[in-house]
Amino acid sequence: MPEQPLLVLDPAGEDHHAEYEALRARGAATRVDVLGVPAWSVSDPRLLKRLLNSPDVSKDARAHWPDFAEAVPDWPLALWVAVHNMFTAYGDDHRRLRRMVAPAFSSRRVQAMRPAVEAIVDSLLDDLAARPAGEEVDLREALAYPLPIAVIGRLMGVPDSRRESFRGLVDGVFSTTLSTAQAAANTASLYEALDRLIAARRADPEPGDDMTSLLIAARDEEGDGSGFTDAELRDTLLLMISAGYETTVNVIDQAVTALLTDPGQLAHVRAGRAGWEDVVEETLRHESAVKHLPLRFAVADIALPDGRTIARGEAILASYGAANRHPDWHGRTADRFDATRPSKEHLAFGHGVHFCLGAPLARLEVATALRSLFERFPDMELAVPHEDLRPMPSLISNGHRALPVRLG
Repeated sequence: MPEQPLLVLDPAGEDHHAEYEALRARGAATRVDVLGVPAWSVSDPRLLKRLLNSPDVSKDARAHWPDFAEAVPDWPLALWVAVHNMFTAYGDDHRRLRRMVAPAFSSRRVQAMRPAVEAIVDSLLDDLAARPAGEEVDLREALAYPLPIAVIGRLMGVPDSRRESFRGLVDGVFSTTLSTAQAAANTASLYEALDRLIAARRADPEPGDDMTSLLIAARDEEGDGSGFTDAELRDTLLLMISAGYETTVNVIDQAVTALLTDPGQLAHVRAGRAGWEDVVEETLRHESAVKHLPLRFAVADIALPDGRTIARGEAILASYGAANRHPDWHGRTADRFDATRPSKEHLAFGHGVHFCLGAPLARLEVATALRSLFERFPDMELAVPHEDLRPMPSLISNGHRALPVRLG
């Protein structure tokens, strides 16, 4: 196959559906430009699954990306490859870090949080119900944002007074329209906030069972070198707070949008032909919370189905959104939202060793929010035409800048 010019991904993500089609039209994998960094975008689900499971693919940029030192200083997405946590770890390091974090998201712990999630949702809906009848409400701001911020804040021990500041800083992590200087300043502010959180939890004479305190204890008590380094502790907190927040916001946003755009889908739920869990899974498939996830790296040469090769050291971009809508996976209706679809298999939470540990908690939050929202406000409708909803300025995060509705 002749070499194609790099497809430049739109930093603002203005038309990600057209971008998905363009990626798939160029084959199972194609060369793209990610804010100035060349990478292989993989949009074929079979190939993507294989690569995500392969020991020939790493997330450790320092060890397996020859361009790391040269590219990172001038790349706005440097934080995505430069952090020291399980997100960027490979092999034994990844297993070590994941083992220490996994207890936070055990089935028992997630189910124990159900009453708290339900209480937070009820409180937010009470606030909505108190608004004047017919008032336009930004549901992303009034529900989709505050729910996961409150949940992850409770899980991590972030004081109420600091949660809003974390929100703004995490938004900056997912923005792909910031300059290198703006991104670096946001990263510095984020690390300052994390350092303050660690210091506060460490100074508490009676530490609680929040994950920040537990991870600090693991850092301070491990004496055999298997615990966290200081950098790993801070970057693990960054990962848990950011991943536990932004993606859940987007799934709530996209699920509500889908149901209000196609009332027939809501009718399926109300008639019992689909459950709220079906809505959650179809939303994850149809509008992945993360469109593209940077970056992975080839540890060895990787042969592609069309005869080309991803060379050792080259960067790989997991294009989850394009893969989840691939017609070879979900047929001719892959672009259609259908809560009754028999198979809603997707890669929205990743695949293989890096599968998202927080997936059960995210699913619980979204299903709880949707169930209660539509029971409380059965006549809710979009306040603007669907085509007027503007996407978040990001090639990573897949949500809307605002979700205006009328509650009815």
